[in-house]
Amino acid sequence: MFHKAPSTYVGGVTLNVMDIDRSLQFYKEMIGFQVLNHRSGAVELTADGVTPLLTLYQPEEAQPKQMHTTGLFHFALLLPKRADLGRVLHHLAEKRVPIGSSDHLVSEAIYLNDPDGNGIEIYYDKPSSTWTWQGEQVKMSVDPLDTKAVLEEGRGEAWNELPKDTVMGHIHLQVSELREVETFYTEGLGFEVVNRFGNQALFLSTEGYHHHIGLNTWNSLGGSKPSEKSVGLQSFELIYPSNEKLQETVFNLRKVGAEVVEEGAIVRTEDPSGNRMYLKVAFV
Repeated sequence: MFHKAPSTYVGGVTLNVMDIDRSLQFYKEMIGFQVLNHRSGAVELTADGVTPLLTLYQPEEAQPKQMHTTGLFHFALLLPKRADLGRVLHHLAEKRVPIGSSDHLVSEAIYLNDPDGNGIEIYYDKPSSTWTWQGEQVKMSVDPLDTKAVLEEGRGEAWNELPKDTVMGHIHLQVSELREVETFYTEGLGFEVVNRFGNQALFLSTEGYHHHIGLNTWNSLGGSKPSEKSVGLQSFELIYPSNEKLQETVFNLRKVGAEVVEEGAIVRTEDPSGNRMYLKVAFV
């Protein structure tokens, strides 16, 4: 519903890593990805055997993750069932992987880092009919997760791989400031602000989702864009419902002063904090 037309949503995410073999082992064994395509220096990972959700890339002379820069806070994998969350929670506990967890009122989530410190969220959405809206703002919180109940839901089945219906639920980015960035994402890309966390974070979506994109300055206020060779976010995709909507977005991006490069059917741009993205139309 929220990750297909008429929504605009996050597609694949590409990460820079220090050691692609180490990262591949982690993402296969701990997260449950399958390899879709493996070429020199890069690996595409999938849940359904068709759609690339995550691409790992090892730059030449890769550099460790740089602190206090813009870039990735976390990418978030959305599971189809609460029982799936219970199974992966049990799996990660068995493997002694350090995790965090939270009940956000709209979703239940666990958090972990990959071997390079790239943030990962794995979550399940509560039914949208249970979300509380106060005007145009959706109520979200950071409450303790009922891990016992989640584990009980997933009991009896082992975690072997990501369910085929797993999607890239959202991406959460570190930015250097919020005012100009908000203009880029709302007036330029066409997202709506659905939650404000003080003056330090924004959550944005289309079609009434709790968020397709999160933005914060918690560790990156005044920070610069990291090196191209640094571990972290290389780019991500935004999927638009139609070519007409994409072309309208190109016009609006140029109107707010963003640099836009059209590469055939795909559009490349960056937010004011240097987070690179590719805009494309949903494949029907």
